[in-house]
Amino acid sequence: MKASELNILVVEDDDFQRRMVVNMLRSLGVTAVHAAGDGWQALGVIREAGEPPVNIAVCDLDMPTMDGLEFLRHLSQESPDTAIILISALGSKLLASAGRMTRMYGISLLGVIEKPLMLGQLKHLLARYEHAGNKRQPPGAAADFTLEEILQGIQANQFEPFFQPKVDLKTGQLVGAEALARWIHPEYGVIGPDAFIPLLEQCGHIDSLTFLMLEKSAAVCRSLQDRGYIYTISVNLSLASLDDTTLADRITQVVQDAGLDPQYLILEITETAAMTNVAHALENLARLCIRGFTLSIDDYGTGYSSMQQLTRIAFGELKIDQSFVKDFADNEALRIVVESSIDMAHKLQVKSIAEGVETQQDWDMLKNMGCDTAQGYFIAPPMNLASFIEFCARYKPA
Repeated sequence: MKASELNILVVEDDDFQRRMVVNMLRSLGVTAVHAAGDGWQALGVIREAGEPPVNIAVCDLDMPTMDGLEFLRHLSQESPDTAIILISALGSKLLASAGRMTRMYGISLLGVIEKPLMLGQLKHLLARYEHAGNKRQPPGAAADFTLEEILQGIQANQFEPFFQPKVDLKTGQLVGAEALARWIHPEYGVIGPDAFIPLLEQCGHIDSLTFLMLEKSAAVCRSLQDRGYIYTISVNLSLASLDDTTLADRITQVVQDAGLDPQYLILEITETAAMTNVAHALENLARLCIRGFTLSIDDYGTGYSSMQQLTRIAFGELKIDQSFVKDFADNEALRIVVESSIDMAHKLQVKSIAEGVETQQDWDMLKNMGCDTAQGYFIAPPMNLASFIEFCARYKPA
């Protein structure tokens, strides 16, 4: 979506600063700009907007009557598709906290900016909105599917892996990709994992999706190798699946059937559920290591007991969650967390992988910190198989 097509709301109580932001937006080609002096006025503008909706709100935090924090809470209920740019003079730590709160409300956060706001910063964040391909989902497409509908979709083979490339930070070489489940819905198009994975895990049906992704990803990895692309493919494996002591044997069989060496399939262990039977889980994971699979601890720092898992399991990779990597260049606390995670990985003699790399600055800082591998929109978004094969064919190290 071009700047001229955007519908943007500026929420700022200071008249001069509000006019300044409005003028900046107009200088960048935005024609539909609305203004509000506090959260109440902003909600009124959003309710009246209708179609086209407000795409982006540029919002101050410290305002009278209804401050930015309360406005975000109401926004998550009334207009969750509106993306947010947070601005404030209250300091980077408070902005970072407000940013995390924004994401937890399910709102797309384009960025946080300490005042004074500069034109270049605003231009960059508008470009991020365009780059991310923000689109409103059809009503009901995001979260209203029943378990029966999801299972019917799996049975009908409507789920496909999308592949997000992973690049070696030292050499710039493409080394593999993560396979991310997408539902190719006949009515709503491509549906992301938040609409189906939580319900599948909660109801004990996650294995049906996991094995579909394993089978398709192993076949793709074998096919890529036949084309001369010797890459690894990472597949997510929920802790909830590890109670079944036959799991390692079943995964091994899938890889053997595809004619693939286990070393090329990385299993990313996600911590969206607590480990209920630790002994069974450790048996499965140890057996997978013996068979030659690499285990990766996914979303490090966000799960139930990530540090404890590092000491229990023979992981070969540590994936630093994107919530720490996004905006870490402008946040000292996040930089410390990322750098210490990379240092710990080195000391444990495992590879460090950073998710959510979105800018050249992110790339350069991670490289200087000694991170091994990068993954994120700066390199490429998740893509279907045809697009990934095309990406592999034209990719050249930077």
